Amino acid sequence: MFLKKFFLALLCALASLAVLAGESAELDLLKQELSEIKATYESRIEALEERIRQLESVTRAPAAVANTASPEVTVVQEKPSDFNPAIGVVLVGTAADFSPDNDFAVPGFMVDEEAGPGEDGFSVGESELNAKVNIDDRFFGNFTLAVADEDGSTEVELEEAWFETLALPHGLQLRGGRFFSGIGYRNQFHRHADDFVGRPLPYRAFMNGQYIDDGVQVRWLAPTDRYLEFGAEWLRGAGFPAGGADRDGKGAWSLFGRTGGDVGSSHSWQAGLSWLSARASGRESGDGDSFDGDVDLAILDAVWKWAPDGNPARTNLKLEGGLFWQEHDGLFIPDGGGALVYDEAQQGGYLEGVYQFRPRWRAGLRYDWLDADDPGALFSGTSLDTQGVSPKIYSAMLDWSHSEFSRLRLQYSRDESNIDAVDRWYLQYLMSLGAHGAHQF
Repeated sequence: MFLKKFFLALLCALASLAVLAGESAELDLLKQELSEIKATYESRIEALEERIRQLESVTRAPAAVANTASPEVTVVQEKPSDFNPAIGVVLVGTAADFSPDNDFAVPGFMVDEEAGPGEDGFSVGESELNAKVNIDDRFFGNFTLAVADEDGSTEVELEEAWFETLALPHGLQLRGGRFFSGIGYRNQFHRHADDFVGRPLPYRAFMNGQYIDDGVQVRWLAPTDRYLEFGAEWLRGAGFPAGGADRDGKGAWSLFGRTGGDVGSSHSWQAGLSWLSARASGRESGDGDSFDGDVDLAILDAVWKWAPDGNPARTNLKLEGGLFWQEHDGLFIPDGGGALVYDEAQQGGYLEGVYQFRPRWRAGLRYDWLDADDPGALFSGTSLDTQGVSPKIYSAMLDWSHSEFSRLRLQYSRDESNIDAVDRWYLQYLMSLGAHGAHQF
């Protein structure tokens, strides 16, 4: 009886040891598998971190999001996921009242139709359809269609179609296709990102609102603590103030440089200098005049932003301004008249401030001005006749944003760009559907 109990106890002990040994072996196997998984993912994480560092080295800029100020940080330009296009639509519409509703003209300047203040009454503005994506690990692509109602018909226009490199060495970046030129601070933005209805008057008079052209652009980001970037472009020369795509479709070139940084934790700034040299061949204005010759345009711009401790969510302030100088050297052909030698300079500038005084609410003021040399009695009655007018516009706006995707804006402008002053009231909506990344500084 004793032996029976002893063998039963021994059998139970051996069974227990076998179970424990099996569990220990299984536990060791699980630990080994876990170690292999951790090693695999750690190597993948390190590879991703290295790619992020490479992208940061070529896309660094001060305070990348519009209407913010932040401490000196390194930011990465928004890029959608590989093979997953970010598609977005921006809707823009306006209800306007002009008193009196005169034809738009700026004495002393050749301006095209798109430089105007918009239409009186209800109108759907220029809406956009945009798609952008990483083409692969070396290239990024962007495509934008602009849809607008002009003279009672719907016009669809190719606004942007370009690619750019992602991994060139030494801070270099190449862009090719149709794009917004890098000259001037405001020129690089889509118009729905503006803080007022309509571009500043110098942009409208000198670049028809925005200089868009086909060509190539190269940028170099200096390896310095302070943001320092230089760029150059070789362009077709089809967009205003060029025109006609002269010199076998290589009729314009530009140079630009920018610098900026942060001051403490609440302030950031950026300043830039740009130069555009273009050849105009049969460039027409809205009233039928045309110009053949060389055009040179210089722009000096600056932006300063403030937000308490770099947090713009509750309150922030942005000041922006620019000075413009332009010279024409060639032949001016008035509508129905003979060619006249024209070699004169024109100047202009703007200053605007936008203050977010509480979450979702902003108020802003802007002053625009132009000045042109008097070309003489031969130009009397043409668009270049200054008629003693000093063009200027005063604007005030108030807008409310329920979210980052919707905005309503009320604006009043006292337009003294022509002989008779015009009071312009606008109520504008801007609605963003789908993906839309943050704009540059």
